[in-house]
Amino acid sequence: MKLALLDPPSYSPAYDHFLASALGARGHDVDLLTSPFAFGVPPAPNGYRRRELFLPLSGKLVRMAPRSRLRFVVKGAEYVPSVVRLVRAVGSFDPDVVHVQWLAARRYDMRWIERLRRDRPVVLTAHNVLPHEGKPDTAERLQLYSAFDRVVVHTSRGAEQLAAFGVPADRVVQIPHGTFDAPPATIEPPAGRTLLFFGLIRRYKGLDVLIRALPEVPDARLVVAGDPVDPIEPAQELARELGVEARVEFHGPLEQPELWRLMREGDVFLLPSFKEGGGMAVVEAAALGLPVVAFDGGGTAAVAEFYPDASFELVRPEESYRGLAAALARLGKRRAAGPRLDAGLDGLARDLDRFYRRVDGRAAPSEPTVTSTYAGRVP
Repeated sequence: MKLALLDPPSYSPAYDHFLASALGARGHDVDLLTSPFAFGVPPAPNGYRRRELFLPLSGKLVRMAPRSRLRFVVKGAEYVPSVVRLVRAVGSFDPDVVHVQWLAARRYDMRWIERLRRDRPVVLTAHNVLPHEGKPDTAERLQLYSAFDRVVVHTSRGAEQLAAFGVPADRVVQIPHGTFDAPPATIEPPAGRTLLFFGLIRRYKGLDVLIRALPEVPDARLVVAGDPVDPIEPAQELARELGVEARVEFHGPLEQPELWRLMREGDVFLLPSFKEGGGMAVVEAAALGLPVVAFDGGGTAAVAEFYPDASFELVRPEESYRGLAAALARLGKRRAAGPRLDAGLDGLARDLDRFYRRVDGRAAPSEPTVTSTYAGRVP
């Protein structure tokens, strides 16, 4: 099949790359349409084409100052020309299915999505069904998800949230998140105890709660890595106030090989988020054998259901930082990593392969509903 993967804002270049590669390896002709990544150079295409035609100028300019307020002005000026290029590129490629990963501006994106749907199925992966901050507008969310032929979610929690918005069950497909294919480990873990927190730095992810737990875990150091969408300075100031500044390392966004190196050095991955849709970071950590400590709520608990061989310590949110510290104590010092999970993006690609054929009408009429490799359902 001819497949167009769309990530106009380039929110997840590593995920896009591995998914496109896995689909290409299954014999599909894959175009990834995206924008320049602001935090480094994405992996070289392997078995697919990547075209950075959305926000081509501003995407390169913001690399110099990714969080400058001027980025909104520059991106706004480029939005309409970018949409024109995007629609023309999809029309020229003429894919069988368009699969949207992320949207750049929901209110305006609905227009070009409607245009693309005139000629082919357009599906969306709702990586986060609910907004992480603030209450969702139910009518707006229903309009968003109704704009697509199907909506893919990675967890049962996501499917439940879509149902609460009134999205019909026959328009929702649940396919668990795959994992990146990391190279074999070659780095020995350091002495001591290393706690990892990586991903987008947002207030709702609970970094402040994690830092408050550090005084009760005196033998540990904390490594924080990610794009500071919200200011990192309050977390740094809190570490100074609690006297744990020397035990906290702050890194900016890391490219995938460096992130894998950190995960091999780490002992525990923590995500004290109160509102998490699921999270690629959780799946990556669990797949590499890292124990995961997280609050029991949102999508993290649903992710744990798909990986029974992984080590998850789920803490009730009301236990706050003391609950995190207690969970780390239960894990014990220098706990050996759990088994590496064999759940790469090839499994996700296999399930999507079947899903695309059904959406495109190519599945045989007698073909039964497919049970996903990871216990999800592919209608």
